[in-house]
Amino acid sequence: MPINVVLVDDHAVVRDGLRALLELQADMAVVGSFGAAEAAVRFCSSGHADVVVLDIALPGGSGIDAVKLVQDACVDAKVLMLSMHSGSEYVARALRAGANGYVVKESAGDEMVLAVRTVHAGERFLSRKISLDQVAQAMQRGGPEDPLERLSSRERQVLKLVVEGHSSNEIAAQLNLASRSVDTYRSRMMSKLQVEDLASLVKFAVRHGVTSLD
Repeated sequence: MPINVVLVDDHAVVRDGLRALLELQADMAVVGSFGAAEAAVRFCSSGHADVVVLDIALPGGSGIDAVKLVQDACVDAKVLMLSMHSGSEYVARALRAGANGYVVKESAGDEMVLAVRTVHAGERFLSRKISLDQVAQAMQRGGPEDPLERLSSRERQVLKLVVEGHSSNEIAAQLNLASRSVDTYRSRMMSKLQVEDLASLVKFAVRHGVTSLD
């Protein structure tokens, strides 16, 4: 039986590249390819996935927030995070959320096949560019030192959409909220993060992997 892989990344070119790479392998089949976590969760609720490759920066929220949703929908599936960031805090956040592995996009072409096989076998996989010692230290420090963990899931969704340039009305439409509620979430979020303007918020979001803005 092949390893059934689901790809979740908001860039079609990334998904297409990974699909082409994985489907060259006799023991792998890409059974789903999605631009958002919600679509992947719906698929996994009725289909079968062994490994879900999940981008860390997704429309409407962080891929890290989606880890539990994916695992609840795909009970037996392993989650492999995909990110442009190799910093220890990003990796620690993903692992604390329940991810089974972490691949840096820069190295995905060389490492993805091995990563899928490794996590499917029940082992953890981390890209070679990641410092294991620094990740271990970040894991020991725990979640409270990560400022993103001060935010609720909804606040993180609003954060991502704000820094991507969406207006309060656009965010309200996407998240099915009142525009006034979006403004409240935005104000509360900025207060928790101790940032006072949009430029600082954008820098924070990129630094913490909420969005890559690429």
